[in-house]
Amino acid sequence: MVTIKSKKEIESMKEVCKVVAKVYEELEQKIKPGMTTWELDQIAERKMRSLGAIPAQKGYDIGIRGVPPFPASICVSINDEIIHGIPSKNKIIQEGDIVSIDTVALKNGYNGDAARTFLVGKVSKNAEQLVKVTKQAFFEGIKYAKAGNRIGDVCHAIGEYVHSQGYSVIKEFQGHGIGKEMHEDPGIPNYGKAGRGIRLEPGMTLAIEPMVIAGKPNILELDDGWTIITEDGSLSAHYENTILITEKEPEILTML
Repeated sequence: MVTIKSKKEIESMKEVCKVVAKVYEELEQKIKPGMTTWELDQIAERKMRSLGAIPAQKGYDIGIRGVPPFPASICVSINDEIIHGIPSKNKIIQEGDIVSIDTVALKNGYNGDAARTFLVGKVSKNAEQLVKVTKQAFFEGIKYAKAGNRIGDVCHAIGEYVHSQGYSVIKEFQGHGIGKEMHEDPGIPNYGKAGRGIRLEPGMTLAIEPMVIAGKPNILELDDGWTIITEDGSLSAHYENTILITEKEPEILTML
């Protein structure tokens, strides 16, 4: 069921999403070669808690037998890791890496969700272009995130742009509605047909998140039950914001 947020709920969403934006502001300042992904996790959790929020991903259980709850505060995925990378004290960030971080904060009963891919040090031109296209794909999509349009209009715009740049999107994972629950209806894939799906209404809050692969769209899941990688070892990038559908242009809530 798609939830339409009241004015009071929208204020709560704006508050928690601001926390997420401030987490990324700090991570952008701190990330550097030689750090472990666990250090990034600790920076993010400290920042969230200092702002009155908690990490919603910590202990998140997908309900699949044999897959433990997510053990960390953020997802950190490097290079060919697409999403859901588990932070580790043994995983060191190297010069030239691209590092995708997915963060969900919970405050006063509401969730805010965003992802960024950071360029660490001097990266290859190919990596730089991939990250640029992934970010732009989000903005191409939200051109259609307006009241009266359909969710398929957003999905179609993202997929068409990514493919026009010579990249792939994954089909197994998607964006989503967000609010009291981390994942709410509707599902928002990064491909699809325009004119399909639910009609957008003011008060909807949506997490739109292009996940883009430089090579073929095939993916693999690692034995940890969480980390998703590209099958061909090609680079991947991730960019996401929580947005609010309004009477006019969409409002990006997870940007300062």
